[in-house]
Amino acid sequence: MKHILRNFVNGILTIVPIILVIFVVYKTFMFLDGVLGSFLKPYLKEDYIPGIGLLFTIVVITILGWMSTKFFTGTIVRLLDRLLENIPIIKSIYSVIKDTINSFFGEKKSFSKVALVTVPGTEAKAIGFITSEDVESLHSPLKDYVAVYVQQSFQIAGFTFLIPKDQVEVIDVKPEDAMKFVLSGGMTSKKNAVKENNF
Repeated sequence: MKHILRNFVNGILTIVPIILVIFVVYKTFMFLDGVLGSFLKPYLKEDYIPGIGLLFTIVVITILGWMSTKFFTGTIVRLLDRLLENIPIIKSIYSVIKDTINSFFGEKKSFSKVALVTVPGTEAKAIGFITSEDVESLHSPLKDYVAVYVQQSFQIAGFTFLIPKDQVEVIDVKPEDAMKFVLSGGMTSKKNAVKENNF
């Protein structure tokens, strides 16, 4: 029984992560393929091949990106951008989505700096990600503060704290490694030492 139980546990440790990754990749692929695939299926019918919708979506996004750099179409995009930023309620949703996408794919990526912050009243440390170094634009007295996003373990939720720059330690750790460490509750960690720097 011990031998069977050990093999069962080994199966969970090796097979389940693979199955979950395949499931997540499959669901993501099906979602992205269905964005424009649902419009193509009625026209292609039996000739529709899974993946065409995803490919078509990539092509459309690329073309729109190219058009946004041209004078005429770029002007239209900017006018539409300005319009969405001035419509009540809509502007809040639009700005959040726009800023979030820019933080991952823009020139000035957020989450690129991993930081250690001290939990108030304790000597405990929390790992966070510097998302903005320009907090002054939000409120002028916050000139010497930065925004640090602290992710919660085992979930996608988190908190954004405004912390004085001199109380933030930037550590030499890859953002993906830090995120993996936090999300797993510390169960995955790098064995090599990390180099700490003052902000």
